[in-house]
Amino acid sequence: MNLSKGYLLVLVGLFAVLSLLLVLPFLQYVLAAVLLAYILFPLHRRLAPRTSPTISAFAMVVLAIAGFLIPFVVVIAVIAEDAVQLLQEFDADAIGLADIESQLEERTGLEVDLASTAADAGQEAGMFVLERTTEIVSTLTHVLIGLGLALFLIYYLLKDGRELMGWIRETTPLPSDVQDDLYGELDEVTRAVLLGHVLIAIIEGVIAGLGLFATGIPNAAFWTFIMIILSLVPLIGAFLVWGPAVVYLFVTGEPVLAVALFVYSAVVVGVADDYLRPIVVDRYAELSPAVIILGVLGGIYAFGIMGLFFGPVVLGAFKAVLSVVDDHYHRLEDGSDAAG
Repeated sequence: MNLSKGYLLVLVGLFAVLSLLLVLPFLQYVLAAVLLAYILFPLHRRLAPRTSPTISAFAMVVLAIAGFLIPFVVVIAVIAEDAVQLLQEFDADAIGLADIESQLEERTGLEVDLASTAADAGQEAGMFVLERTTEIVSTLTHVLIGLGLALFLIYYLLKDGRELMGWIRETTPLPSDVQDDLYGELDEVTRAVLLGHVLIAIIEGVIAGLGLFATGIPNAAFWTFIMIILSLVPLIGAFLVWGPAVVYLFVTGEPVLAVALFVYSAVVVGVADDYLRPIVVDRYAELSPAVIILGVLGGIYAFGIMGLFFGPVVLGAFKAVLSVVDDHYHRLEDGSDAAG
């Protein structure tokens, strides 16, 4: 390597690090923009020739606001209100804590005061919120800026997406057929893992949530949201909520409802997980549940909340890259094809 090439590589590394530092404060919003742009791109591709890339991209941003952002904010507001009521307006009689305490004392001989403990926790949570008002305002400002940035990124990713992919293809030192295989594998894995994984989690969580509403579980909306998040983790999923809900109904003197919730959740929710997930994800991506679990849990640590979606995609993409390497490595090693 001569001095000029070394200098250029140092510049590339320097500006790559500086660019990463600029992106990191808004990483969650950048990933969200990439996710939504990927979901909306097929519709944009059909609409753009009939109007123009600019008008189509703007329409997709409006759709993202109406179809994703506003519903998300409304759901979060409902969940937050439900959670606040759960913590700050704690009603021991409404959820039968007295019955639970008496059952525990009768069976274990231990006296417990669940109502007092929970009430203290709610008061501490309220004091924490008041003491962190400045931080909350700062966080809300950051969120608003991040959302605005995400909308701009969605617009330009859709509007200039073809040019971006063209630039990537030109600067990637791989033959055209290898790039076709690589991007095809990445697209297939991403579509199967990302869309199928998330869609099934929503379906499973909502189905399980209907059981909570039907059996009168308190704060069912909040627990439905939690089940949707937990359903992103295969094999575990919504059971972590509806299982304790069944126990709760038993100890509060509702054995019929408890049995009904157990049968409904075990059969209906179980069928949704056992049959839909393999059809949508495993058939196309051929990823085992262990890989999905590792991707979800590791993704949360690596990327935050967006890691729920991108963690499995990263592992699936790694598998796809290995497949392409296995198919083409020896041909490229021989130098028989030039990059194109």
